[in-house]
Amino acid sequence: MSNLSSIIKSIQDIMRQDSGVDGDAQRLSQLTWLLFLKVFDALEEELEFTQDDYHSPIPEPLRWRNWAADAEGMTGDALLDFVDNQLIPTLGNLPGSIEQNPRAFVLRSVFDDTYNYMKSGHLLRQVINKLAVINFNRQAERHQFNDLYEKLLKDLQAAGNAGEFYTPRAVTQFMTDMLNPQLGETVMDPATGTGGFLVCAIEHLRQQAQTPQQQALLQTAVRGVEKKPLPHSLCVTNLMLHGIEVPSQIQNDNTLSRPLRDYGRADQVDIILTNPPFGGTEEPGIEDGFPADLRSRETADLFMILIMKLLKDGGRAAVVLPDGFLFGEGSKSRIKEKLLTECNLHTIVRLPNGVFNPYTGIKTNLLFFTKGQPTQHVWYYEHRYPAGVKNYNKTKPIRIEEFEAEKAWWGSAADGFASRVEHEQAWKVSLDTLRAANWNLDQKNPHVGEQVSHDPDVLLADYARLQTEAQALRDELKQILAQSLGAEIAAKTATGA
Repeated sequence: MSNLSSIIKSIQDIMRQDSGVDGDAQRLSQLTWLLFLKVFDALEEELEFTQDDYHSPIPEPLRWRNWAADAEGMTGDALLDFVDNQLIPTLGNLPGSIEQNPRAFVLRSVFDDTYNYMKSGHLLRQVINKLAVINFNRQAERHQFNDLYEKLLKDLQAAGNAGEFYTPRAVTQFMTDMLNPQLGETVMDPATGTGGFLVCAIEHLRQQAQTPQQQALLQTAVRGVEKKPLPHSLCVTNLMLHGIEVPSQIQNDNTLSRPLRDYGRADQVDIILTNPPFGGTEEPGIEDGFPADLRSRETADLFMILIMKLLKDGGRAAVVLPDGFLFGEGSKSRIKEKLLTECNLHTIVRLPNGVFNPYTGIKTNLLFFTKGQPTQHVWYYEHRYPAGVKNYNKTKPIRIEEFEAEKAWWGSAADGFASRVEHEQAWKVSLDTLRAANWNLDQKNPHVGEQVSHDPDVLLADYARLQTEAQALRDELKQILAQSLGAEIAAKTATGA
């Protein structure tokens, strides 16, 4: 591992010398498409060994082994010309549909928006030679690289807003464990990012795949959609590293841009695991594809509507959402009403501040629900910092071991979680209480007295909640006044006044 870490570090150091690569995000983007081609070539070597009739979708001169593997090969301006004018344009325009040639489809989806930032062909050759040392066909080295790739994804957090694409591994692992996907079920992430949830699902399902037929099922067990090119490329590479030979089911698209009415039974899945982008808004017109009474410009709101649509009856979901969704009014209240009346929102795990540091300090929640039956009551579990920890950070993130208490308490959905008991971190709230609260899911722990916090993130969240409530009251007052004025005008018209 230390050797692989030093290789990646040396690659990043080389890129820093290049005048065309500006910042961590561009370095990561450059490294991603090079890694993708290297990994793709390694998988092709395996397929050529196991399949006598295997044909690569990449033209021979453009295959990694034929232009990159030779340390004394092309360099300088000749290498730049080859990469900029032959390699990337050709791979971004490979013919073939997803049904006819799925490997070509994957290549095209990755290279359609790919750009070579490096301006020095000599430095680019140095980077390629460093990558050539990694042997992805050696199982031990591939396993090491999977761990290293996880570190690369964490490095996204230092790349400005790119941090939104990374969910801490402990969180994805816990959510996956609690939904417990079974081989034969389809798992989807409609806001895939770098593929953390799908990788967790694949590793969970792989333990069940013993026969060749079961292993074949594993290849088509996950689906994903990611609208931004960089995380999409990272996700595709991630899935290949974890044994998905042709990740053609990972689309480079915006799931929300398709009108809700256009999604049918064929689009529905058994399980959804996701951390939809929150705090942002969608481009004008996107919300027009959603029912008028549920429309919102806020991305997380629209994803919640979509998730309910995409789940089969009996389908299960686990979703990361901020506190703002829990207490929000207006369309948020109507979305929550739909969630609670059409799905069984059986559990909300309330996470402490800092889980997503350093990208955001916003408090987040894990919502677990099953589609098809209304909620009777919602169980809350307050996840607390471990002893001696006051906050999470990049070097000391949340750990999967911290969720052992939740796992021991969880129980079984088969008996309606009958074994659950209330204690100082766990409590339940009835549907009637939530309805009376206008579907406010921000229900405080009744076992803890009123606490005054001086945490800036908490104060800002409270301020946002109060602003939202005030705006909702203003909107309601305007509506009452408009109705009264309309009634008065109608009355005068009727009497001829």
